[in-house]
Order: sequence, then structure tokens, then C-alpha cells
Amino acid sequence: MSGLNGAAIFVIQTLGSLYLLIVLLRFILQLVRANFYNPLCQFTVKATQPLLKPLRRVIPSVFGLDMSSLVLAIVVQMVIFAVVLTLSYMSFNVLGLLAWAIIGVTALFLKVFFFALIISVILSWVAPGSTSPGAELVNQITEPALAPFRRFLPSMGGLDISPILAFMLIQLIQSFVIPPLAMYVGMPVVLFGLI
Repeated sequence: MSGLNGAAIFVIQTLGSLYLLIVLLRFILQLVRANFYNPLCQFTVKATQPLLKPLRRVIPSVFGLDMSSLVLAIVVQMVIFAVVLTLSYMSFNVLGLLAWAIIGVTALFLKVFFFALIISVILSWVAPGSTSPGAELVNQITEPALAPFRRFLPSMGGLDISPILAFMLIQLIQSFVIPPLAMYVGMPVVLFGLI
């Protein structure tokens, strides 16, 4: 691979991954029923609206979930993977690309929750009860992920260890489910750094 191809891959991967994150955040924010009057939510809506508006006419919501944003995330991931593979002079088929994109979006979904949990834990130490738009959004994302753990854990006198269990579960999935699944569906090694 030439230096020019490597630079093109870097630029496309960086910009594409940033937009993919915004699209996936739109899905997650609707999944957790976040406050869409939050300025950060408004940003995600405005950034994704041009591509989602036509998709919404074709793809309906299912059980109140915005399936069009999930489909857009998978399509964006497919385009990123296709460009990287093309610039790396590797062949691919659409079905394989679809499977790899689903795995990539799933891995990113887990990373969003992982980093949201880290931010939530840090905020609980340095700015408990903060009402800033960022803190509010992080709490809205993490609360549904932590609720199942809190139901099974006994009260620890003000100490919340549910994030530790959530971290462990996310790490187990990222380490022992995603990579073997990616290898099973034949994901090229060049794409492993993108998930």
C-alpha cells in the first residue's frame, strides 16, 4: 500500500467514523429516550437529518425504535469498510461487507456505553448532581444500562458498584464475543483495527 493510499484511508476512516458515531448516538439517544431539547441532542439531530429524512420514508420505526438511524449506521460502516478494502487492494462481497458492518456497529455501540460509563463514574466523583447538558446526556445514556445490575445488587450504603459489573460485561463481550465472531465471518485483518 502506498503512502497516498494510507493517508486516504486515515482521512476517510477518521471522518467516516466520526459521522458513524454521530448516527449511532442518534439511535442510542432515541433508544434511551434522552431529552431531545438538550443542545448535544439537537446537534446529533441536525447532523444526521439530511440522510435520515429520506430513509424514514422507506424504513418504519419498530417498537418505537428509529430503525432508519440504525440502518444508516450500518450503511455508513459498510461504506467505510468498502473504501478501506478498495484502497488496500482487497476484494469483498456485499454480504460479507454487511456482516462485517453489523459487527463493527455492535462494537461501536459497546464502546459508546463503555466510555459513557467512564465519564459517568468520573462525574459522580468530581461533579455529583451536575446539570450541565453533557452530564445530563451521559446519565441518560448510562442509567438504562445500569438499571438491570442495580436490581440484583444489594444496597451498599451509598456505594454503587453497578458500573464495575457493567464494565466487566462490556469487556467480556468485546474480548470474547466480537473478535471470534469477526473471525468466523471472515473479516479481513485490515478491518480489525476499525472495530
